[in-house]
Amino acid sequence: MLAALRDLHAGWAWVVVVGNGAAGLWALGAERFPILRHRALWWFTAAAQAAVLVQVVVGVRLLSGRDPEPARFHMFYGFVALAAVGILYSYRHQLRSRIHLLYGLGGLFVTGLAIRAMTIPAG
Repeated sequence: MLAALRDLHAGWAWVVVVGNGAAGLWALGAERFPILRHRALWWFTAAAQAAVLVQVVVGVRLLSGRDPEPARFHMFYGFVALAAVGILYSYRHQLRSRIHLLYGLGGLFVTGLAIRAMTIPAG
């Protein structure tokens, strides 16, 4: 069971990286080119950010299953990525006029955090 969760955690990291990177680039493109502004952008962004939550939940489950203790900074980057998603969501009303810029840069920031977490051995 833990081996399957470990594999899911490792594979899902790529979903987080690619999904948030693509969502961030799409949102930045929509900031510059209004033709890219579709409702699908927000659904895609929500799915990419939900992938971060799934990744953290699987990681916490691995910890509770007594998987070998991961590097502290691996966990740190995961939780910071989850916090960043919450911060992006909380600022959406204040930055309404620059919502595409907010989610574009935010998506790329989450992508960077996920890549950084992947470079630190999990256990």
